[in-house]
Amino acid sequence: MADHSFIAGIPLVLGGNVFGWTAKGDKGLAVLDAFYEAGGRMIDTADVYSAWVPGHEGGESEAVIGKWLASRGVRSEMKIHTKTGMLSAKKPSSPGSMGDPSLYEPRAVMDHLDASLERLQTDYLDLYYAHRDFEELEVESIVDVFDATVKSGKVRAIGASNFQADRLTAALAHADANELEPFRALQNQYNLVARDDYGPRLQQLCTERGIAMLPFFGLAAGYLTGKYRQPEDFDKGQRGYRTKDYMESGPPVLAAMDEVASETGASLPAIALAWLVRQPGIPAPIASARNVGQLRETLEFTTLDLSDDQLDRLTRSLA
Repeated sequence: MADHSFIAGIPLVLGGNVFGWTAKGDKGLAVLDAFYEAGGRMIDTADVYSAWVPGHEGGESEAVIGKWLASRGVRSEMKIHTKTGMLSAKKPSSPGSMGDPSLYEPRAVMDHLDASLERLQTDYLDLYYAHRDFEELEVESIVDVFDATVKSGKVRAIGASNFQADRLTAALAHADANELEPFRALQNQYNLVARDDYGPRLQQLCTERGIAMLPFFGLAAGYLTGKYRQPEDFDKGQRGYRTKDYMESGPPVLAAMDEVASETGASLPAIALAWLVRQPGIPAPIASARNVGQLRETLEFTTLDLSDDQLDRLTRSLA
């Protein structure tokens, strides 16, 4: 049976990318308090959050979460997931170019792990991800270095983020052949309007191997909230630029979601996440909230039971 000791509480992983950025100070702590009070026990972050903000260096999110864990005395109840592989001294030319292969050298991984532990004010991680796959590296070398983090006693399980089927298959084969720690979680983008990064091959691999798929951008960077429908809407907020990718494929999806919303009375974020947790291999999506109101709206999905017909219409809405 697969080891999912990093899964607990309600089926939502709270996305930590906003902490120290759009959810600063007491506002961020209030979101964490409300999540905990609602039964939330999983938090996802990364050492690189939020290095893209002018004046930030990375680690801001982990520091907020660490302050909350220590001040509330709840570390033993929480499952903390973080990632490494994108926090580089080199200035990225674009968000997609963050990181470099040298970050997966053994010393670099252990140094970044120790820095994350210090910021999070803990001596272990429940789940530690390779944040991106550098395909110029042998995937076996990535497995070896993350296996070492488990052997160090500082990490309880490891995961892969932004890996595709061929590379994940090879990583698992190497772990099996050499009695190493396998990747037990996958974190790729997957939502109603972006499904390419968790296609049939990865779905089959995850379900057969018991790998927990914990998708990021479950709300498509806010597009699936319904707030971005007209060209002028894409200039709103910190994430508007990301949602422009969905202008062409998204409207039929939003139309199907609007139908389901009228039938159920549920919010669009709740519908998007309720669809996700009914997909193969997904025990919980990742979603962030800048304030307590957003969090409460997001949490509606945990009590939303979509019918098979509604699920089918949502699935077919993406041409």
